[in-house]
Amino acid sequence: MTTHRPAPRHVGVGPRLHGLDTLRAFAVLAVMLYHLTIFGELPQRLLPVTYHGWMGVDLFFVLSGFLIGQQLLKPYAEGKVPSIRSSVQAFYLRRAYRILPVYLVVVALYFLVPAWREAPTIGPLWKFLTFTMNFGFSFRRRAFSHAWSLCVEEHFYLVLPVLVALLMRKPSARKTACTITFVVLGGLALRYWLIARYSDEIYTKVYYTSYSRLDGLTAGVTLALLKTFRPATWDSLMQRGHTLFFAGIACVAPVIWMFRNLDLGSDEGSAKWGMIVGLPLLSLGLGLITASAMSRNGLIARYRIPGAQTIAALAFALYLTHKEVGHFLMEHVPTITKPHGPASWLLYATTIFATAWLLHIAIERPFLRLRDRHQPHHNTAALEADMRRDPAL
Repeated sequence: MTTHRPAPRHVGVGPRLHGLDTLRAFAVLAVMLYHLTIFGELPQRLLPVTYHGWMGVDLFFVLSGFLIGQQLLKPYAEGKVPSIRSSVQAFYLRRAYRILPVYLVVVALYFLVPAWREAPTIGPLWKFLTFTMNFGFSFRRRAFSHAWSLCVEEHFYLVLPVLVALLMRKPSARKTACTITFVVLGGLALRYWLIARYSDEIYTKVYYTSYSRLDGLTAGVTLALLKTFRPATWDSLMQRGHTLFFAGIACVAPVIWMFRNLDLGSDEGSAKWGMIVGLPLLSLGLGLITASAMSRNGLIARYRIPGAQTIAALAFALYLTHKEVGHFLMEHVPTITKPHGPASWLLYATTIFATAWLLHIAIERPFLRLRDRHQPHHNTAALEADMRRDPAL
């Protein structure tokens, strides 16, 4: 954020960012493969790669922080000064339309159709309805365990619009930098203290909890700040797409080494120092890779991957349903799924994507149209253009 209020300027939606589609598609596919690994359904030669598919969630955090940060900062970049109440209310309403309909449908399936569950036990309903299931959470043998990441995002977005509105009343680069530094260093110190105190429960107390998983979201918001209020710096970065990409890989590589023995279903043999310093380093690396994906000089942005846009549009529905659909097929179609050959993978892919597509068409799209219809103070054409540019908004 600048030290003075930015002059009004037009902020267009620009061309579709195919690099972000590629990253979102990669993130959800990585998570899907990782969870199939937990089920023991992948060939041994793929396991060294898919064991690190959990990093797809951190990539989601970075992408989400960037896209939502841009959405919140856009009015200020255009010279508008919305009231805290109106900006926060509008933001919460948009997120509710975007997240709640399909999420509540999936929650209803979990609690009304026990055969839908991928594990025998599940947390209480009120924790899913209040997005608090990631506190006091035990991964082992729990259905819908992957909802923990949605809780982290929702908690972050409860605070972010208020924080943005307060900081933008008197914009200051120093205040913004101090806030970001506090979140990163505070998270590092908090994880160190929690691990020292709860050495046998670090996944319950550290990995899944919202207050210790803000690094990726913060990295994404930082990118949005640079793009919105430091256009000269941003343009300079966009000229260095290859450098950003390889710098990001250089940050991610040691994190892979730190978590080489990671087992999210157990607290044994965990990489404690990786949990402390590896998570922010991973977020930094994924942030650099995300920036590279928006640069025309970057490797990711240079090539349009067939199908990436479709997978990106279905990413939320895929994330919500892939574990339970895969497990349902394993249990109820054993003649095809047990051999683990080409037929089983085709069945998995077809069914998982068909389920996500059905939810997207029947639930997500109608509610997004309803959202735009009920917010007449927004520019409908601009909103539709935003949706075409990025379906995650």
